[in-house]
Parts: sequence; C-alpha cells; structure tokens
Amino acid sequence: MQNLNEIVEQFQDKDENAFEKLYEMYSESIHGVIFNIVKNKSLADELTQETFIEAWKNASSYSIEKGRFFTWILKMARNTAMDKIRSNSFKQSKMNLNIDSSKNSFSSPDNLNESSDPIGIRKLLPTLSSKRCTIIELLFIKGFTQKEVSDHLDKPIRNA
Repeated sequence: MQNLNEIVEQFQDKDENAFEKLYEMYSESIHGVIFNIVKNKSLADELTQETFIEAWKNASSYSIEKGRFFTWILKMARNTAMDKIRSNSFKQSKMNLNIDSSKNSFSSPDNLNESSDPIGIRKLLPTLSSKRCTIIELLFIKGFTQKEVSDHLDKPIRNA
C-alpha cells in the first residue's frame, strides 16, 4: 500500500489515479464540511467537485512542510463554500439559512458525524459553554465572518 505522501506527490505530478485515490479518501469529509455551510446537497456535491478540481489545478502550491494535505484541501473547501454563500446569487436565491430559525445543531456532539466533523471538534464541545458552541457554529459551520458573529450576538469583537 502506498503512503499518503507518495500519493500526494503523484497528484502534484498530475497522476489521475492519485487524484481518484485522494478523492475517494477525502470527498465524503469535504462534502460534509461544505454541506454544513451551504445546507444544500446538490450545491455541496457541486462545490466538492469544484474543490477537488481547484486542488488539482493548484497542486503545486501544496507543501508537506506547511501541513497535512487534508488540512490544505479542507481549507480550500471551506473557502469555496463560504465564497458561495457570500455571493449575491446565493443570497438572492434565499438559500442562506437564517440562524434564528435553525436549530442549534452544533450544540450537541451527538449531532455530529465523521463527515461533518473531519477536524475532530466533536471531542472539544463538551468542554465548551453553549455560547462558545454557538460562536463555533456561526464561524465554522455557517460561514459567518467575525463581524457578522459580532453583529448577530450584539457583542464586540475582542482582540486577543
């Protein structure tokens, strides 16, 4: 069995078999992250494919010294999904969820599954207050900016 670094190197060399292997390994988790942001299965399907195509085009920008491949493509997926929900066409189609009308699905670790929790945040939730869980949901699941979270919660952004 090939190790991940070899597969990633082949991917960077534009090996289609390596692309297929990485897609098979990570597409479900990437889809889960995107779906948690856009809340639409067909759009999540489309954006998952878009993420992998973008990764293929920009494979040379990945460096093992900077972090894991999964983290690199996960960040790309999250940015793709957030760009989509912030786009005018998405807002005009009224697909963006209103946080007040949705149940706080992130407040309980039981509501997370592996595809929607690829970075393992589920383990941390029991140690956090419900306010912090809400902030994590708004930032990382709903794709809000810090300013939008601040406005929504009517709390100032604090500098660390």
